[in-house]
Amino acid sequence: MSNGWHRAIAELSAQGDAARAAAQRVRDVPSGQRTTAAAISYAAATDYLRSANTLLHTHLTGRRPPRRLPAARVWPCLRDVWKDRALERRGGVWRAVPRAAALARMRSAPSDPLLTSVIDQAEALQASLRGERQVERLYESYIPDQTGSPAVNLLGAGRTAPTLPGFPDPGHPLNRAFPRAGATGMRIQPGREAEFNHLSTDRFAVRARALVFGDAVLALLVAHRAGGVPPEPGRVRGAGRWVGREEQLVPDRAKWPAKFNGYQGATVAGLGWLVLACAGLPLTFGQRADLFSHYTLLFLAAGLIACTGTALVYRHGPKLINTAPGPHALVPGIIAAVIAFTVWQGQGPVANYYFAGPYDRYDRQYANGCLAASPYRHNAVQATVDDGVLTVTPVKGGTTLHLGPAKRGSTHPLRPLDRATRAVLDKSGC
Repeated sequence: MSNGWHRAIAELSAQGDAARAAAQRVRDVPSGQRTTAAAISYAAATDYLRSANTLLHTHLTGRRPPRRLPAARVWPCLRDVWKDRALERRGGVWRAVPRAAALARMRSAPSDPLLTSVIDQAEALQASLRGERQVERLYESYIPDQTGSPAVNLLGAGRTAPTLPGFPDPGHPLNRAFPRAGATGMRIQPGREAEFNHLSTDRFAVRARALVFGDAVLALLVAHRAGGVPPEPGRVRGAGRWVGREEQLVPDRAKWPAKFNGYQGATVAGLGWLVLACAGLPLTFGQRADLFSHYTLLFLAAGLIACTGTALVYRHGPKLINTAPGPHALVPGIIAAVIAFTVWQGQGPVANYYFAGPYDRYDRQYANGCLAASPYRHNAVQATVDDGVLTVTPVKGGTTLHLGPAKRGSTHPLRPLDRATRAVLDKSGC
């Protein structure tokens, strides 16, 4: 057995152990962490299924195993969002189910009892996928019978709502989304209850079937690629690393209230203003530095700051607005508003200071400094800029100064460009 197959089989075995441990953890974990444990369980089972699919394809095509098996990416800064997404999509297991092409490849391979077991489990997974896709289409909109009770209507009384033109199936999503003729209820289509129960059973068995499929693939690979000797489980990656660490993955944090009161709304508004003010920093400094030719990068930077600020508000906002009831909840908003006002009003002057134009830079370096008592003081000269050269001519006559680089948005100080200018500056002690 090559080192590549040894490592891959060991990692697949570790993912299987993590998936089973995660499934058991859902039953044993305290109720407050059960949703997090369920999200980890879904993601770990999906990792196991995807890795089994990858190695099975590699085995059947005679290729070398990949250096790293597929594993879920747990978002470091938005783990609450990751958890909700994993629960909603069951960890992405539906996209990992072997499709018809993979099943055809298995059936075309040389006959093998272990491969037959893998094919059986792949067919079971496809049945689960079929249940996921079809079970919702067994519902229909219906018009209740006014003389019967709601329970009687669900058992077959009432009338099926008319379907939309061109969509004769009452279970079509459009017919369910846009009921006609006063339909006010939703029920399983009469006579299809047994089919509904069968599809629902297949649908909810997908996680258990994913584990069995992974075990069948692991047994096949051990027999054909490891000489029948299973290696020790390798390092766990992905969601399996968080089994038993639910509190570290998604700590118990304050939740957003269902409805804001006035103080909480003002605090959220202050935080939003602060995010908006910070997002304007790249645009303000870019405009002063004459970098709008790179407007794409400037807008990307502003968008990145806005997204980061929004994520931080989403993450820590509930804690800020729920620290104390009543007017005390307004304190974080006031602080955020003061900082936002400071940033909003101060970014322009600060940008102008660091990226001053040639006239402002001349006043700052010379006219209001070492040349303040000379014929070159402020309002006593005529200045023009041409091709990066600032030409300063005294109104009452005298040596014309040539200074550079005179560029908009430059941070470089103005320096003399000829000997006559250098002599005037040296004479004035500049």
